Amino acid sequence: MIEPADHVEAKGGDARNREELRLAARIGRRDLKAFETIYRRYQPRLARFLLHILRRPHLVEEVLDDTLMVLWNRPDSFAGRSKLSTWLFSIAYRKAMMALRKQEDPIEDQAGEERISPGSSPEQHAGANRVKTVLLEALSRLSADHRAVVDLTYFHEMGYREIAQIMDCPVDTVKTRMFHARRHLRQELAGEFSDWV
Repeated sequence: MIEPADHVEAKGGDARNREELRLAARIGRRDLKAFETIYRRYQPRLARFLLHILRRPHLVEEVLDDTLMVLWNRPDSFAGRSKLSTWLFSIAYRKAMMALRKQEDPIEDQAGEERISPGSSPEQHAGANRVKTVLLEALSRLSADHRAVVDLTYFHEMGYREIAQIMDCPVDTVKTRMFHARRHLRQELAGEFSDWV
């Protein structure tokens, strides 16, 4: 069974948090290089998170840009009460949910299940593709909130408290959403894959 990431930060995490606070302060002084550093650091993680939530590739870039522009245009809104990553993921989550509400017809990402990572052998690719297909199909049947909890827990290794901050809800709500998401995934992944959840 996959366990959620432990919320206790490693020593390296503290140094990274201090560095990101300094970078945020520099962004507040309109330092473009500091913004570019944060952009390069978070763009891949936020893009993957948003793709899992939105399931509409054409929206991901727009929401991602909107998210990071909050940091550039309103750096004073980051008060440093949380990690910068928590604040950015929180903005991304809220903007993704707003974008989903604006969409009239759901559009599935048909190519999402076929994307592969470069460098794998044909056997690894076949196995990984099968696993990915099964997992993505199961995840696609979860609600956006449940997908967000699963994605932040397993793909971004965040703890429940941090996820609660991002989703602006109580920790118990996050736990309940994870419980229901796991239960749904166990049903969907009956057989050999159900041990994952």
